[in-house]
Amino acid sequence: MKKLMILLGVSILIFSLAACEKNYVNEEKKSITISAAASLKEGLEEIKPEFEKKYNVNIAFNFGGSGTLQKQIEEGAPVDVFISAGKKQMDELEDKKLIEENSRKDLLENELVLVASNNYKDKIKNINDVVINDVNMSIGTVESVPAGQYAKEALTKLNLWDKISNKLVYAKDVKQVANYVDRGEVAAGIIYKSDAMVLKNSVIAQTFDEETHSLIVYPCGVIKNSNNKDYAEEFLEYLSSDECKSIFVKYGFKPQQ
Repeated sequence: MKKLMILLGVSILIFSLAACEKNYVNEEKKSITISAAASLKEGLEEIKPEFEKKYNVNIAFNFGGSGTLQKQIEEGAPVDVFISAGKKQMDELEDKKLIEENSRKDLLENELVLVASNNYKDKIKNINDVVINDVNMSIGTVESVPAGQYAKEALTKLNLWDKISNKLVYAKDVKQVANYVDRGEVAAGIIYKSDAMVLKNSVIAQTFDEETHSLIVYPCGVIKNSNNKDYAEEFLEYLSSDECKSIFVKYGFKPQQ
């Protein structure tokens, strides 16, 4: 009986220690917040589970227009990593010393395309057809959405801005532009190739020549006031892995070397 009681006591002790250890792991599990351009949504969400499993960390994404995300960071939002769809937003944060030194790098490139809803795919084959058919078109808000800035550059370069500007429907980010077109609320929109690849009721009518706009580059960096810099750095490193590159390619991006 005495031996049985000792064995029972040892079993209870082992069980209790295991339970305590499990709770400790759960309590210590870190979370990182990634503020990323809306166009990265599908790719990053596919990457998320494997990184969380590998590093025992939770990832929270905050997707939006790069300019809006920039302002949030400037106002002290608790963010660990920023991935912008334009250099301008990252440059401004870096100038204000809000990006961790030596953490910035260019992650991806993208292309700018004109998409037409299925209702207009036979009428709109290029940007000139938007003018000819006198229809509404959507782009991102120029002041805060890089895709909108690239769109204005292209339209200006092609001498079409003055002819189209009064027909434009502005959106808070590139995903909203894509949704407007895919739902048939506008005839066409200017978005990234990566966003066009997941549309269901629209087609790519034209890919803009790179000479018509600035190079579309996605810089990324660790935020200076991050409380989880080790995990943030690991995440950026992971995004450059062959596994992640193949996912980005699938969604229409061109990974940087």
